Amino acid sequence: MSNTILVYFLLNFIVLFLCGKISYFLNLVDIPNKRKIHSVPTAYTGGMAISVILLCAIVLFDTFDESMSLILSSAFLISIVGFIDDKYTLNIGGKLSLQFIPIVYLVFFENLALNQIGNYSHFNIELGAFSIPFTILSLLFLINAFNYFDGIDGMLSCTTISVFAILYFLASEHSNHFLVKELSVQIFLIAIMIPISIFLLFNFSFLNLPKLFLGDSGSLTYGFIVSFILIYFANQNFIHPILLAWSVVIFVYEFLSLNTIRIIKRQKVFKAGTDHLHHILLEKTKSVFVTNFLISALNIILFLIGYFSYLLINQLTSFILFIILFIIFFMIRNIYAKKI
Repeated sequence: MSNTILVYFLLNFIVLFLCGKISYFLNLVDIPNKRKIHSVPTAYTGGMAISVILLCAIVLFDTFDESMSLILSSAFLISIVGFIDDKYTLNIGGKLSLQFIPIVYLVFFENLALNQIGNYSHFNIELGAFSIPFTILSLLFLINAFNYFDGIDGMLSCTTISVFAILYFLASEHSNHFLVKELSVQIFLIAIMIPISIFLLFNFSFLNLPKLFLGDSGSLTYGFIVSFILIYFANQNFIHPILLAWSVVIFVYEFLSLNTIRIIKRQKVFKAGTDHLHHILLEKTKSVFVTNFLISALNIILFLIGYFSYLLINQLTSFILFIILFIIFFMIRNIYAKKI
């Protein structure tokens, strides 16, 4: 396995490096404007490179089960949607319609639908006939919540790494129940974490590596992968759904808060703008690194609050706390809201 990991590391560097060089040669670059903070044209194909790497991971790692492999292979399709959006700037209807195709395939034909959202001591929430519509709406919600975090260097990557670190921790916590399955899950999570971690070196142009953005291809890909991993974990019944919700808490809170604020202020909900949490924090801190650290740390801190309330009290308390903290987050977020 160690040799496979080493080969995988090298593959990541090679694919990302070649992607950067080819992208600049083909002029596949994001042009700066008044809404964007970068000052020079930058390749937006990092997400496409990662989706290719993840396809290779299916071949390199022979421990993935069918569902894991399907999630990664379908993610390649969603990365193409993101690439088309980066290249031609799709309207929201076209963007959502194209996302629908791989989502519907996995939900309808591969049975990756959310069947229940947990047992809460006094009641069990089974979705029943609402399973498919609830799953599709939740997927579209979370996939595009990830897209909201792609605004400054390292933002989406660092926050996504915090999510995978949490999921790895949760999988490890339950390793005594399904040892073989958990080992496979842990390798799966590592295989997904490695590309986005190495991508950060290119995103910050470390040692003059060709600078890359994830682009919509990357944000949609990782939103897609995380969303289906949460469903996969929930349906395996070894991690409680409320803990899975806590793993992506900052994405959920920010997406709901920002869109609610825009609706209240009668602004366009899906319009690109500089009113996101990372833009506000960047304006306050004047540091990309501090902003990345604060948001990633906030995701982990909120998860720990949810995790210990679940562990020390019960599932229902953790669920109620999730709602209470969202209300607090929204109130604070609304105070510092800014125009698009």
